[in-house]
Amino acid sequence: MIEASKIRNVAIIAHVDHGKTTLVDQMLRQGGAFRENQEVAERVMDSNDLERERGITILSKNTSINWKGNFINIVDTPGHADFGGQVERVLSTVDGVLLVVDAFDGPMAQTRFVLKKALELGIQPIVVVNKIDRPGSDAHGALDKVFELFIELGANDQQLDFPHIYAAARNGICKMEMEDPDSDFAPLFDQIVEKIPAPKGDFKEPLSMLISSLDYSEFLGRLAIGRVKQGTIKVNQQIGLSQEDGSIRRTRCTKIYAYYGLKLTEIDEAGPGQIVQLAGVQDFELGDTIVEPDNPVVQERITVDPPTISMIFQVNDSPLAGKEGKFVTSTQIGDRLKREALGDVALRVEQQADPSKYLVAGRGVLHISILIEKMRREGYEFAVGRPQVIIREIEGKVCEPIETFTVDVPTEHQGPVIQELGSRRGEMVHMENSGHSTQIVYEMPSRGLIGVRSKLLSLTRGYAVMQTLFKGYEPIKGEIAERKEGAMISKEEGDATGYSLFNLQDRGVMFVSPGAPCYPGMIVGEHCREDDIVVNVVKGKKLTNMRASGSDDTVTLIPAKDQSLEEAITWINSDEIVEMTPSSIRLRKMYLDENERKRQGRKVVSDE
Repeated sequence: MIEASKIRNVAIIAHVDHGKTTLVDQMLRQGGAFRENQEVAERVMDSNDLERERGITILSKNTSINWKGNFINIVDTPGHADFGGQVERVLSTVDGVLLVVDAFDGPMAQTRFVLKKALELGIQPIVVVNKIDRPGSDAHGALDKVFELFIELGANDQQLDFPHIYAAARNGICKMEMEDPDSDFAPLFDQIVEKIPAPKGDFKEPLSMLISSLDYSEFLGRLAIGRVKQGTIKVNQQIGLSQEDGSIRRTRCTKIYAYYGLKLTEIDEAGPGQIVQLAGVQDFELGDTIVEPDNPVVQERITVDPPTISMIFQVNDSPLAGKEGKFVTSTQIGDRLKREALGDVALRVEQQADPSKYLVAGRGVLHISILIEKMRREGYEFAVGRPQVIIREIEGKVCEPIETFTVDVPTEHQGPVIQELGSRRGEMVHMENSGHSTQIVYEMPSRGLIGVRSKLLSLTRGYAVMQTLFKGYEPIKGEIAERKEGAMISKEEGDATGYSLFNLQDRGVMFVSPGAPCYPGMIVGEHCREDDIVVNVVKGKKLTNMRASGSDDTVTLIPAKDQSLEEAITWINSDEIVEMTPSSIRLRKMYLDENERKRQGRKVVSDE
């Protein structure tokens, strides 16, 4: 068991892409977590395939280093707003944070969110101004902006007197002041040991450990993760579980794990300040406290911001169902969704009246799309509907989630961007012009942000840089129009032909290439007008014995638009769904039969 005075628990928090994971890489390298000749991948903490591909951290992860006899627990957290639930839970287990800020960008939207949570909990911050080697960076200006942000968020005097470090994490360099010579990470480690307080708590006092996070193992089941506040816990010790209703239920933990470097190591006992994983604890929930059964010391429950976006997951019932997926039944899909919810407390899963459908709620479109991609890669085949915002009734008023949306665009493109965001019920609250770039800040409904990314990238030729931050719930803003363009819908079943696609490409943007399997009701393109049209994409050219000069020239096709997962689920309207398989993403109408679609359309009109 490690002495509490030798432990430092610190979380790395920042806006997405400000260099948190790269900083942790260098801390592990210079903290002796690897052998000198050991080959280590870049961004070693981003162990998930999706994290490596997207270059973002999705799951918070623990590691540790030993520095001059002190045991430093490090928690790498996500920087994207959709995974803010991970950050909120982690902050309850640490005594200090490293706030990483890009020397070029300064504090961004998610910087404000994570710092606000840390300051509310009274956690001591150390500011790391990263990427000081980036061309055009202004390290002193970034630090001044951080100080202004601290004042704006109501930091106390002790928090305002924050220590700071300048770093270039990619090169393994840090220094106390910009004028100092380049150094290794020793000054940063010394600052952590000196400025971050050691955990308080006595191993002789009754056991108290707040469950702040969950994990799931195929072999051990659900794992309770948290920090021991006081007392000790041993393997096979009988413990009490303080639940939400105030009752204490007796249980037992069968295994205890702690992180040493990147390895999860089994230990026999844990004391105050140690962050551990417990296996064998039955039927626990996030926020429960593990206590002595006869002398319980219960901690205040932690809360996580509620989900704001929901989507319907359902069994794929298209004519191509079951041809590409391994897990296709409602039971298999439901079990996988419920298993995901066990380890992600920001996710909610509810089975609908129709047993083949599940309502999945999360913190944003990206949050749920990451789950969809994970399931596709595991061999699941299913269909999903359009994202919907979660409406609440507050003080008798119908309210919807509102987000602060910040976009940086080239000045010449600001007009179309302002027009587009205005049509989505956005209210401009700030606009700042700095040379060739304009930063515009809007407060707008979450439903207005669905599909906005691809639209703004198109309007600005790919130059728009967007950030979102959840603000709260406000009275509903009014109607927002769905997609303006209609859909091109397949009429026949078969493989698409180049001859048909060539004749149709003047009518809009095609989503399928020659040889792609199609079926009635499948969406094969975007119509250039507002109405939907039914087209035949499987018709081939009639062959005759007669030939004419020039009539058999090779057709020139415009390449089909290959939609990403996020683009597909934000493109569809409420009467459309996306078919997800391990190898394909197809768009289709909810009702495949053309006559049934007309009947349902008339029914909607009559209901209105």
